Amino acid sequence: MFHNILRHGFSALAAMAATLAVSSAAVADTKNYTVAAPDGVTLAVQESGNPHGPAVVLIHGLLGSRLNWDAQVNSAELRRYRIITYDLRGHGLSGKPTRAEAYNDGRHWADDLATVMESSHASHPVLVGWSLGGTVISNYVAAYGDSQIAGAVYVDGVIELKEDQIVAHPEVYRDMTSSDLKTHLDGERTFLSLCFHTQPDRSTTERLLANAAMASWDMQSAVQSMTVAASEGLSKITVPVLLLYGEHDALVNASGAIARAKELDPHIQIKLYANSGHAPFMEEPDRFNHDLAAFIDTTVAH
Repeated sequence: MFHNILRHGFSALAAMAATLAVSSAAVADTKNYTVAAPDGVTLAVQESGNPHGPAVVLIHGLLGSRLNWDAQVNSAELRRYRIITYDLRGHGLSGKPTRAEAYNDGRHWADDLATVMESSHASHPVLVGWSLGGTVISNYVAAYGDSQIAGAVYVDGVIELKEDQIVAHPEVYRDMTSSDLKTHLDGERTFLSLCFHTQPDRSTTERLLANAAMASWDMQSAVQSMTVAASEGLSKITVPVLLLYGEHDALVNASGAIARAKELDPHIQIKLYANSGHAPFMEEPDRFNHDLAAFIDTTVAH
């Protein structure tokens, strides 16, 4: 009888393990691959989450990479979605062309996003753009319209590169493009510190600094004059748009950016994070992930 109990017990455990294997199969391991933009720049793309769930494309900001989105990629609440990230041109593991035109023409960044969406076969994803990633969304909608997306989220997004919307830090941006290595790296460090109202832990800070050090110097010089077609994009967008801003943003003038965005699209939704600076998805990740999930569910139902 003891052996029968053991046998049945092991059978039950095996059945349970098989069930867990089937359920966990719905959440795919991270996929890494590359695609080529129309101008030949290689883009590093990553996918995680539920490959059969609603798609969301997370677009990082200046000096970042897909690693900025760790708190979203690893979120239990967001795991039911198909999460697509990619390293912007000049960043991370993506190509780093040296010519200025590869960065200051906003259409290239729009084409990159379109290429990622097409190559990944993402069906009507929600686009989420942090900081510079907001300009990518605006340039994409201006060039391609919004018929292929379900919605857009600007996370402390740059609406336009204009003085009333961007907090002036001329010394920082000057140092970031310095040919002197020490000055350059100190500028990167200062820029990253400005991203946060509450500074991240040491390991995260070190990873962000390594991220920044990988970014192209040519890109950092040229991107400051990137064309941003916000008036052609946001003014014509018909899908739901959500703006999330930290109230302590030291890089983007939230009130100026929100005012301009609402001028272009009066139907935009707005959420302010009282305890965040420029990176609420890292500073208040649980709230951010919940708000993003609610927005995605609403757009899918819509």
